[in-house]
Amino acid sequence: MNIIGPDRLVFGVDDVAACSQYLVDYGLLPVVADAKDTDGASAGGRFEALDGTSIEIRRADDARLPPPLGTASMLRKTIYGVADAAALEQIAAELRKDREVRTLADGSIESTDDMGFTLGFQISVRRPLELAAEAINAPGAPAQRAPNVVAANDAAVLTPRTLSHVVYFVPDAARAEAFYVERLGFRCTDRFAGVGPFLRPAGTLDHHTLFLIETPPFMKGCEHFTFHMGGPSEVVQAGTRFVEKGYQSFWGPGRHRFGSNWFWYFNSPLGCHVEYDADMDLHDDAWQARSAPMGADASQLFLLQHREKWAPGGPPA
Repeated sequence: MNIIGPDRLVFGVDDVAACSQYLVDYGLLPVVADAKDTDGASAGGRFEALDGTSIEIRRADDARLPPPLGTASMLRKTIYGVADAAALEQIAAELRKDREVRTLADGSIESTDDMGFTLGFQISVRRPLELAAEAINAPGAPAQRAPNVVAANDAAVLTPRTLSHVVYFVPDAARAEAFYVERLGFRCTDRFAGVGPFLRPAGTLDHHTLFLIETPPFMKGCEHFTFHMGGPSEVVQAGTRFVEKGYQSFWGPGRHRFGSNWFWYFNSPLGCHVEYDADMDLHDDAWQARSAPMGADASQLFLLQHREKWAPGGPPA
């Protein structure tokens, strides 16, 4: 099944204004922001990356939302982009074997996975990107930046490029994995033994677009989501700006071992963590999944700690 990856995540939130400001400060573009309900109250909006993938927020009591998961999670729906109408029909036929599949007015389909997460599938809205990656100069390799081209730029525009992945807390990781692998054609790229797998669908080579973590049932929901940035410097610079706006760093900056992606996680008012990431490994079907016990060494290659800027010769920060 030619599933490319998540096109949009939909949240039902308690504080629309705070979540809207958070997503704008994170760097997403407010394509539809601060829409109003008939009573004049803010109903939410959609906040996009450069390729059109997005986060959508609505008031938690919005009747148009799928039902909540019954936990503290605010995630209501994960919408996957697929390659074409044939892929959409294939998914619908597979899922109709044992569950309801609804066709919505926009032509997308909606169903649920075996853990109760609402899923949508649509022909992908992703726009092709033609952007340079972060350029480096290294001895022994051709220069990627010409003479007099300066890399450090305080005024750099740091807009997330594409929705990378989402992480679920699930009460039964083995059953959840079986659904995505056996029914939707995902592959396990790596796993933390006794915790859960990293999964990628057939339409992408990204190390993962979904990671499952087994937890008690009361924790079921979204642990975090992330967007790809243009390189590690963008992750660190965007994260630094986020800290300076008053948002609380949760984990990072650093570099993961599985996937090799650079990361920086933040607390958020969306009921989950939100990450910046960059430079993820790509894998094809020849890749053999690795397995490791969950632990600090397996979780990150290295971890840095943010501190306020200081100048040599001055007192330590």
